[in-house]
Amino acid sequence: MKPDFEKGGGLLSVILQDYRTHRVLMNGFMNEDAYQKTLDEGVVWFYSRTKGRLWKKGETSGHIQVVKEMALDCDRDALLIQVDPKGPTCHLGTASCFGDSGFNLQTLEEIVARKMDDPKEGSYTTYLTEEGTDKMLKKCGEEMTEVVIAAKNDDRQELIDETGDLVYHLLVLLRNQGVSLEDVEKKLEERHGENLSYKVRGEIKEW
Repeated sequence: MKPDFEKGGGLLSVILQDYRTHRVLMNGFMNEDAYQKTLDEGVVWFYSRTKGRLWKKGETSGHIQVVKEMALDCDRDALLIQVDPKGPTCHLGTASCFGDSGFNLQTLEEIVARKMDDPKEGSYTTYLTEEGTDKMLKKCGEEMTEVVIAAKNDDRQELIDETGDLVYHLLVLLRNQGVSLEDVEKKLEERHGENLSYKVRGEIKEW
């Protein structure tokens, strides 16, 4: 299915969305040439209505938007592009042109992914990445033990703190193993019926 550029006077409304966090990043416009360059190069190109020319998102800042998936709406006059943003999307230096939408697990996963893909000296994530799987496993075990101790001591704040540490280390481990939160969500979705289920010794049990 191809876009219908005629409806918008030769332009297509385009929304960029972070493929990891699903955060809406920005809105722009494409003409047919910008659309074709986006398809050809795998990075987002727009048409500037004010300057009357094509422009690659990130051409000045270097914060390009790598295309992961594209989907037209039912009227074929709007395009949703799932992207991997290589830096802040907004020219103001924020992740989204629509402001801060809050912090969640997907946000943390995105931060971990970027730090592991672009290691920097002095970063704890870089340290874990360099040490490898055994170190990550050890840290996950240590943090899980701390969670158990906090719960055993009925210390609510300590339980929150240690769970946060465990989740971070688990996301590092998952990323190292090529597993995403989306993969985990899909597995939970597969098990979803009237009741969720979990596996014990190879047997599926009802939650």
